[in-house]
Amino acid sequence: MEDEILYIVMVGLPARGKSTIASKLRDNLIRDGIRTRIFNNGDLRRKLFLKDTSHSGFYDPKNREGVALREKIALTNIRRAKDYMGNNGQVAILDATNVSIKRRKKTTSLLGDHTILFIECVNEDKEILEASILRKINLPEFKHLRKEEAVRTFKERIRYYQSIYKPLKGERNFVRLDSLKNQILAEEIAEDIPYYDRIRDFLVTDTVKNLFVVRHGETYFNLEDRIGGDSALTENGKVQARALAAYFRKKRIPFIFTSNKKRCIQTAEPIRRSQKNSIIIPFEEFNEIDGGVCECMSYEEIRKKMPHVYSARRADKYNYIYPAGEGYVSMKKRVEMGIRKALYLSTNSENIMIIGHRAVNRMILSHFLYRRKEDVPFIYIPQDKFYHIVTTQNKKLFQLKKY
Repeated sequence: MEDEILYIVMVGLPARGKSTIASKLRDNLIRDGIRTRIFNNGDLRRKLFLKDTSHSGFYDPKNREGVALREKIALTNIRRAKDYMGNNGQVAILDATNVSIKRRKKTTSLLGDHTILFIECVNEDKEILEASILRKINLPEFKHLRKEEAVRTFKERIRYYQSIYKPLKGERNFVRLDSLKNQILAEEIAEDIPYYDRIRDFLVTDTVKNLFVVRHGETYFNLEDRIGGDSALTENGKVQARALAAYFRKKRIPFIFTSNKKRCIQTAEPIRRSQKNSIIIPFEEFNEIDGGVCECMSYEEIRKKMPHVYSARRADKYNYIYPAGEGYVSMKKRVEMGIRKALYLSTNSENIMIIGHRAVNRMILSHFLYRRKEDVPFIYIPQDKFYHIVTTQNKKLFQLKKY
């Protein structure tokens, strides 16, 4: 089985995570000693054709010249993939939209002498799609366009692909993947697929090269032991933020994900300023636990004015939900969605940072640490240290570091 070869054909609309999945598949297979190479149609197009192919009309199915050029690119990559396999390759990944039945039948006819696995990536989360498009238009092919024009033309490109898009159905071997949630939506495997156990396991596994989980710096509410709110950093909190920036100055942090609260964004700003081409992306999914009727109160005030709330929460901190607010149990789903969005948008970045809150960071850590739920509300989350997480199919690392 290890000497068999496999063609993986990616399928899906633009900005759905195909290239991210393809790159991670390649990296993991190579790590396991399986010779793997990606053949990306977009990369080949940008290399071979110097004329402007960023405009949406190039992707119009009625544009005969555009169709002919894109077919030529697809056939060139198929030929290169076959040559690679003939020179001791084991897995070739054809990374393109491949949304039409016609294109997939053509690919199958040309590669039919070996096993083919189609992987279709789907994701209709509007916020993530918008963020993915903004990332796409940073490619050199859009540099001559204003941001608004680049977004418009890319969305038109997607609509042209949608007009010919037919989801996988009749292919012999395919997986339909929710590329945001790492969830297999449909699966049809009609024959033995080389390396399939490894591939399938990877598709549903969160992979993080370096994730730094940081709590915001000290706030005025921290000094008063108050919960929630939108308090700003104290002078000491600002010192902590600058120290954090100095610690990470020599590490490349292209993405800093935060909550919408000012204390997290204020903590992130010095880091962003010390980096080159770093951006802060706030997610409401990383907002601190909503204290409901207890929001902005101190724990001592809650104990005195709402003893029933205080005692009930102490009895079962994980499952207790503040009146008109949240609990750990009810925020689990949104925090996990925030994690998935952060991992999706950071693509193949070596380093990712999330600056959150105490309860939120406990939920983030529990997502990777698999703590018993009753222990989650007691995970140690200091303000002068951060957690470094690495999690792949082959490695798990959790370190608490002082900055």
